[in-house]
Amino acid sequence: MTDPTTAPADVWSADWLPRLVAFDLDDTLAPSKSALDPTMVRLLHDLLGVAEVCIISGGQIGQFRTQVIDRLQDADPAQLERLHLMPTCGTQYWRHQAGEWMPVYAQNLTAEQIAAAFASLEARAKELGVWETETWGPVLEDRGSQVTFSALGQEAPVAVKRQWDPTGEKKNALRAAVAADLPDLEVRSGGSTSVDITRRGIDKAYGMKQLEEVTGIAIADMLFVGDRLDPEGNDYPVKSTGVACHAVDGWEDTAALVAAVIDYSRR
Repeated sequence: MTDPTTAPADVWSADWLPRLVAFDLDDTLAPSKSALDPTMVRLLHDLLGVAEVCIISGGQIGQFRTQVIDRLQDADPAQLERLHLMPTCGTQYWRHQAGEWMPVYAQNLTAEQIAAAFASLEARAKELGVWETETWGPVLEDRGSQVTFSALGQEAPVAVKRQWDPTGEKKNALRAAVAADLPDLEVRSGGSTSVDITRRGIDKAYGMKQLEEVTGIAIADMLFVGDRLDPEGNDYPVKSTGVACHAVDGWEDTAALVAAVIDYSRR
């Protein structure tokens, strides 16, 4: 096997087996806000047999439950102990212990920070003309350790969300305006229609470093897979850790990658 530090920055090296594979969720493991496809469920079961697995995403734990946990009912306790869940961009960390999913930590925002984030998001969205009147579900959400703005609401159809801002121009303009209002907080583009706000320095890079500390697995032995590794994306901070990254365009790309990793592990 090759030295993992030689793995390309943006593609999995097909002759290296990572000890831990971390994934974004929406548009990486599954379509936005959708449950895992049966093919991905089978592949994750197999992957948990050869590596530790982490899912780190902007969604809250309830979203993880409906999209992932409820789909892994056939996983045995040993497999679930190898699964690490990091909701709200790594600001929370959950592990399976004594038959239950339990929080390990949560880097929560203060009430004052949440109020300031809500006020800025609404004001700036209205100024920029991106405060929509037709929405599906909440536009502003207090997720404890993260505030999320979803332009069309949390429950908007995937097809509608993809059409709203295909270039990312609207979302990036809002992110920049809100970041100027909240210099003491982290403001990043999230999914296709969302902007996420967390404590300063608490992002997916923070989550990956926590994984290294908790698991004892070096960053050099990890692989991160995501669909938003571009500079404006919420996966981008992961690159600062030096972890090998692999960019995908949808869950089908991820499925092909996971199948390749599993195949290599069996050689």
